[in-house]
Amino acid sequence: MNYTSTRNSALKVTSAHAIVKGLSDEGGLYVPESIPKLTKEEILSFCDKPYVDRAFDVFSKFLTDFTKEELRYCVEGAYNDKNFDTNNIAEIKKLKEGRYVLELWHGPTCAFKDMALQILPYLLTTSAKKTVDGKHISILVATSGDTGKAALEGFKDVPGTSISVFYPEDGVSPMQKRQMTTQDGANVNVCAVKGNFDDCQNGVKAIFTDKDIEQKLAAKNILLSSANSINWGRLAPQIVYYVSAYAQLIKDKEIEYGEKVNVVVPTGNFGNILAAYYAKLMGIPVNKLICASNSNNVLTDFINTGVYDRNRQFYTTISPSMDILISSNLERLLYHLTGCDDKLINEWFDSLKNSGRYEVNESVKAKLGELFCAGCCDDSETKAEIRKTFNEEHYLLDTHTAVAVKVYDDYKAKTGDTTKTIIASTANPYKFGRAVFDAVDGGAQPEDEFELIAKLEAATDTKMPAPLAATKGKAIRFTNTVEKQEMGDIVLGFLNK
Repeated sequence: MNYTSTRNSALKVTSAHAIVKGLSDEGGLYVPESIPKLTKEEILSFCDKPYVDRAFDVFSKFLTDFTKEELRYCVEGAYNDKNFDTNNIAEIKKLKEGRYVLELWHGPTCAFKDMALQILPYLLTTSAKKTVDGKHISILVATSGDTGKAALEGFKDVPGTSISVFYPEDGVSPMQKRQMTTQDGANVNVCAVKGNFDDCQNGVKAIFTDKDIEQKLAAKNILLSSANSINWGRLAPQIVYYVSAYAQLIKDKEIEYGEKVNVVVPTGNFGNILAAYYAKLMGIPVNKLICASNSNNVLTDFINTGVYDRNRQFYTTISPSMDILISSNLERLLYHLTGCDDKLINEWFDSLKNSGRYEVNESVKAKLGELFCAGCCDDSETKAEIRKTFNEEHYLLDTHTAVAVKVYDDYKAKTGDTTKTIIASTANPYKFGRAVFDAVDGGAQPEDEFELIAKLEAATDTKMPAPLAATKGKAIRFTNTVEKQEMGDIVLGFLNK
């Protein structure tokens, strides 16, 4: 299995090369040359396998330059009871009316990013030995809240690596900020940026393509890589949990093999829902991919019209991990839907860079309509959904999963579609305690985060997860805030220590 670039179809590299580089030299994203298929027998065999074996089998199809021993080392190092608080790794909770919540937040940072970022350090260090043995790998991350902490936790004190994380100064929840700024590890650096997530993301991309920075780091035997979902090593693990969820529903006798399911994903950068699309291409019977957005509804508009336009108001919402106007992984989807037309991709994304807008052709618009539906909701609707679901089912949603549930309910009311549906739950509700408490209680909130948490626990008869509780009393290590144009200097300063 070779990998090519969305902006250069002639390029052919191994998965190890794609994982180490993260981003192709011309700015494109690495994609597999072809999508491997799962047979009926393979899918049914997953029913009797633990998550770690399901992951091994899926990775074996995408990472063909890894030996079996290397893949075993990676999956067993990541998916175990030391890193996750459940043997199932991802739990499925059944709600009413054919809805199944896929809980992707049982890892060490209580967010779905753990599903990929617990294994990425293993994939990256194994890939580095194959391709750039002896080089120090410096990871750059732009985060809207969850990726940063998950990447920090995954890479802390990993030999031969270091990591720099940039987050929007006022664009993460208090708990997300606390998780990042109290991070342990001698090889980690965290910095706030004056701006929003897109400023952080654009800043990281600019560092990757800055030849002066590249030369300075090369002189020190340092290679830049990414832990954002632009890295194929981040995206491949996300495919696994959709494949696994379908097999688990068969095992639990909730569906029969071949029965179609909808998949609903709250998404900003489009990586999580793209992974579900890849699972569909592999043979998982997915009916509709339902894209859920908050008030930053650029993806909703795009899927419904074929016009991507980031020239709009940016909203800071209670679902901050979705506060994004430039959805990087959409480029991969469009590359596939155009039949791997790198010329069109370059045209569209040059237009996005220069004017903030592009419009896809009629063929792609038609394919988008066949595959996807999209909807959005604002903060008040998000809180109303948290309150409704808790009152009716005694199930506590976080502010992102609530967006997905609300958008799905709207979709079902509009279409009458009763297909059983998997709803991706991307974070534990205690990561967004203030908004969740306001939704279910609405009473006065103490200023102290942990006093608030105690009130939320009492109001809902639930408990804060241990990894979040462990941040109480930890010293703040990182307090730096910079302008977006200073991000390169921060990286160089950190790596020159």
